[in-house]
Amino acid sequence: MGSASLALGMALGLGAIALPPAQAQELDPNATEVLQFMSDYLADLDAFSVNSDIDFEVIATNGQKLQFSSYASVLLSRPYGLHVRRQGPLADVEILFNGSQITLFGRRINAYVQQAFTGTVDESILAVEADTGIPFPGADLLFSDPYAVLMEGVTSSQYLGTGYIDGVEVHHLAFREDEVDWQIWVQTGDRPLPMKYVITTKWLTGAPQYETRLRDWNTSPQVSRDAFIFTAPTGARRIEVLPSSQLEDFQPAEEAQP
Repeated sequence: MGSASLALGMALGLGAIALPPAQAQELDPNATEVLQFMSDYLADLDAFSVNSDIDFEVIATNGQKLQFSSYASVLLSRPYGLHVRRQGPLADVEILFNGSQITLFGRRINAYVQQAFTGTVDESILAVEADTGIPFPGADLLFSDPYAVLMEGVTSSQYLGTGYIDGVEVHHLAFREDEVDWQIWVQTGDRPLPMKYVITTKWLTGAPQYETRLRDWNTSPQVSRDAFIFTAPTGARRIEVLPSSQLEDFQPAEEAQP
């Protein structure tokens, strides 16, 4: 991952791919058009499910860049149903929202936090982020208007042509903000599904990245309302707050518990 002006390497040994210079404060209409098409398509779906493989980088205290991998599955039914499971090196957590209640369940400690909450899926995502203090990168794609969320703060964009993700042809888009650069790859054709999403944090030394590859899209799943209702497993404890280790996949050494 890098800025849109970063050389992308050699194309089958035939030479470097030529890219147009990025212009500050300039939006490429080809990039924004594809992003809007993707956003409108996702917004029109009453429900969908998707799995994702996530790689994220951290800069350790000794300066070494480390990469951690995790997995997430999402089932969304608008406007009142969301079920997310995330499994990683530290976290194995489920988040459920059914229109009137939010539940966070830490599988590894068999404990959960639950609170009454009335609102939409969009509002439930914001509430979870506010309550935990932990942003969920990639959640931008779950909002009812992904375009508005993604474009907030964007200063420039580029359309970089087409490529392939897992054998699927995709549009390659690059965007810049003050503190992050991000890229997204969107399936070509009449199903403009996001297939890959990369965020680079520019203000941290080493420019760590977050990358998610989205797969197994189902845009017409059979959804039962029970999928969004939490039933506590045998022996599960209800607690006030889940430990941060149940929500994050990296803790600085000084914060890690023995």
